[in-house]
Amino acid sequence: MATAPTLTPKSTTNASTLTSTGSTSLVAAACPFGVYTSSAGFLSGASSQVAYTYKKLGGDVLDLEIKADNVYAAYEEACLEYSYILNVHQAKNVLSDMLGDSTGTFDHKGEMSDSTLSSSLSGTNVALKYPRIEFSYARRFGQAMSKEADAGGTETVYSGSFERIADVQDYDLQAAIYSASNDNSDPATGHPVPYAGKIASGSVTKVIIKDVYFKTPHAMWRFFGYYGGLNTVGNLANYGQYADDSTFQLVPVWQNKAQSIAFEDAIYTRNSHYAYELHNNNLRIYPTPVTTSPKYFHFKFTIDTDVWEEDGDRTTGVEGINNMNTLPFANISYENINSIGKQWIRRFALSLTKETLGQIRSKFAAIPIPGESVTLNGSDLMSQAREEQDKLRDELKTVLDELTYQKLLEMDATKAESVTTIQQGAPIPIFLG
Repeated sequence: MATAPTLTPKSTTNASTLTSTGSTSLVAAACPFGVYTSSAGFLSGASSQVAYTYKKLGGDVLDLEIKADNVYAAYEEACLEYSYILNVHQAKNVLSDMLGDSTGTFDHKGEMSDSTLSSSLSGTNVALKYPRIEFSYARRFGQAMSKEADAGGTETVYSGSFERIADVQDYDLQAAIYSASNDNSDPATGHPVPYAGKIASGSVTKVIIKDVYFKTPHAMWRFFGYYGGLNTVGNLANYGQYADDSTFQLVPVWQNKAQSIAFEDAIYTRNSHYAYELHNNNLRIYPTPVTTSPKYFHFKFTIDTDVWEEDGDRTTGVEGINNMNTLPFANISYENINSIGKQWIRRFALSLTKETLGQIRSKFAAIPIPGESVTLNGSDLMSQAREEQDKLRDELKTVLDELTYQKLLEMDATKAESVTTIQQGAPIPIFLG
């Protein structure tokens, strides 16, 4: 009669189970991105997360079918998620004040890389700074309106000129600008023009005429008087800027200034001037010039460019920050995450590890054993983990939304109003002398 063989299984335990402690020396190799592996604090935190996970998930009661490497990777992901949510929150705070400022270049980890764009920001940790209030977005609108009102703005305004021709009423300013650009010479002064080479022939390059004018002899010398002058200074007597022999008055400077401004305006308004019409950069002067003066007419203009183009002689922010995507925010340094953040990271990393464990256990709905089977809780673990992650994200976002700069301003206003209300009810002390 044959003897039954003695079975000697190779193993009676799982091949891969979570150890009760981690090792700092093994963390770096297990992190997929390695964003924080140069930080000794991160290595220590990831290693300690293993013991935390082992206890929280009951590893000392029932084997956990994951490795310490899974915990290290989850800890890195939790740090990156925390950094992401914090950076999005800060983007809401500062974007309107940073539009047009310097941006940067980033590698696949989200870290600032060496480049021309990043040179001025290298090592500055912009995401951790409290910027000045600039109202950059509102200022850009103001600059656009100033440009239209010819009162400023960021667009370069050029000046040009053309020689008046007797009995000629119509002039092509586009052609005049092209000629000056091509010759690099202003007709009135003979000086080089700053728009040389910027105007294509014909009407290919669009220019916008802002103003047309001519210069007359300065009127101020008449104001201050000459023999037979207008006699408007001082006390408005008949001796120009001088008092007579018997009357001496001290006249304030502001009065002289107001009189001079009024005098200039009167000459400009009441004396005969040319008028003009402008259609498609073709100028028609009224009345038709017949005199020898003025010899030259002048005009202001801008060269129309794409809104994406930066001016050659200045920086207006076109190449700078235009949205959240170009903010120079790298991953938040591990050392700059305080106790609040690190506790959130521990909880989130635990949930990520639980999800990984659930995915592993879900590969086998049940494991047969002699006379029975063991049902694994993979689906439950994944469901719990994802719900926990959503709650943790919502918790952090809710707190941050209550701490935006705008919300802080509203809270300060409420405090100030409450203090005023309290003070109104306080009795006023009576002073006894």
